[in-house]
Amino acid sequence: MEWTRELRCKPYADWGAKTLLDLQAQAAGSDYKLGYHIMPTSGLLNDPNGFSYYNGYWHVFYQSYPFGPVHGLKSWNHMRSKDLVHWENLGLGLNPDFEYDKNGAYSGSALQIGDKLFIMYNGNSRDENWVRHPYQLGAWMDENNRIEKLPEPLITQPDHVTEHFRDPQIIKHKDEYYAIIGAQDATQKDGRISIYRSKDLKNFEDLGYLHFTDENMGYMIECPSLVFINDKPVLIFCPQGMDKNICPYDNIYPNNYVIGDSVNLDAGRFEASDKTVKNLDEGFDVYASQAFNAPDGKAYLISWTGLPEIEYPTDKENWAHCLSQVKELSLTDKGELIQRPVKTMADLRYDGLPLTQEQGMDHIQNLVSDTGSQYELKLTLDANQKGILHLEKNGSNNQSLKLVFDTEEGSLTLDRGNSGKVFATEFGTKRTTLVAKNAPIELDVFVDNSICEIFINGGKKTMTARFFPEKGQKSIAIESQSDVKYRGTFWKMQSI
Repeated sequence: MEWTRELRCKPYADWGAKTLLDLQAQAAGSDYKLGYHIMPTSGLLNDPNGFSYYNGYWHVFYQSYPFGPVHGLKSWNHMRSKDLVHWENLGLGLNPDFEYDKNGAYSGSALQIGDKLFIMYNGNSRDENWVRHPYQLGAWMDENNRIEKLPEPLITQPDHVTEHFRDPQIIKHKDEYYAIIGAQDATQKDGRISIYRSKDLKNFEDLGYLHFTDENMGYMIECPSLVFINDKPVLIFCPQGMDKNICPYDNIYPNNYVIGDSVNLDAGRFEASDKTVKNLDEGFDVYASQAFNAPDGKAYLISWTGLPEIEYPTDKENWAHCLSQVKELSLTDKGELIQRPVKTMADLRYDGLPLTQEQGMDHIQNLVSDTGSQYELKLTLDANQKGILHLEKNGSNNQSLKLVFDTEEGSLTLDRGNSGKVFATEFGTKRTTLVAKNAPIELDVFVDNSICEIFINGGKKTMTARFFPEKGQKSIAIESQSDVKYRGTFWKMQSI
């Protein structure tokens, strides 16, 4: 199918029920469907939106185009959960159905205010010349999950930004409401974050840009999230076109963060003793992450595990992408960002298998012979060892998702070059991160058929990868010149 502009903008009602049912059946029958991650019932999933807590439930929406693996007319699909692990699909949440979002209900956020959930999102509207006019729009959701849009925009495009003005995060800070919005400056054509303030969620005052770094953030910033951890501000964002000398990355676009000491939103100042821009994830596929502070103050994060402008093998099956598992954020005493699985992820475990030291044969130590397609592996590798942890290995030892470890030099390399179907090779097939030298490495590895999430040393680093194994890739092994000392536990994981 050729995805013309006209086809991508075709109203949902014009597609017909049978088309949608056929697409849903195709996704449900995929060899790469996921068991304990949120995936689309059909078509495309991208940015997580409206991540929030309201009326006794955790809520997350995702950008949805249900008719194909392309960026067409976007809506919001609504999910809710009691435990941040088991998610109930409530279906269409925001429909692109009026003048200000007629070309898509794009990304945004949500915040409980009184007995309702306030939603702020980016409406994409184009004129007869296909010029985009971005609007920051509002809506209210009641306890029955009914959403009513506000009839007029909350914020229109100011003169000092281009049409790239999107992804508002609405927060309450020091008794006032603030919206932080990804932007491109109209004069400099560089990436910025705009700040708006409101007392009543009706009238918004433009406070200019948030200054959080002296570095150039490329040509555009998307998906900003500001959260507070132990009273310290953490800014998470997606710069496009950023110089790789500022923060090395190999993905087409990175997802980054900066940890501050304090923030003054009224003055547009993000104060930090160390303004180093860091990668949120050291793997392949994390983007458009959204974080928020729950009512108890804890910070949680969820990500789109997919990247813009990249073709994935499931595109041929007319569905694409998924969301990461939810991660709880914290800071070490040294101010390092920690990302950990939420505790309720352990509720999915069953058939726990303690891993005892196995003697190798032909430089291979077999850990698990039949993993199934959904599992968690906790593994500690002793210091001063080198080798390869093979995840999803086949019987011929020529295909696996490889984690190359060197605890002497302190490095980990995730290699998906021979992990099944090959894709996105123009951006490389390996990602490397550094850890402490001459020290053990603690790994918490989650595999869910076609996604792998690795938490390193208690969440000081994470590495995420989509991969698409062939049939028969169902074992875990360690390859090394001499037997590796390790200890750990393997669990199979239930579906949600």
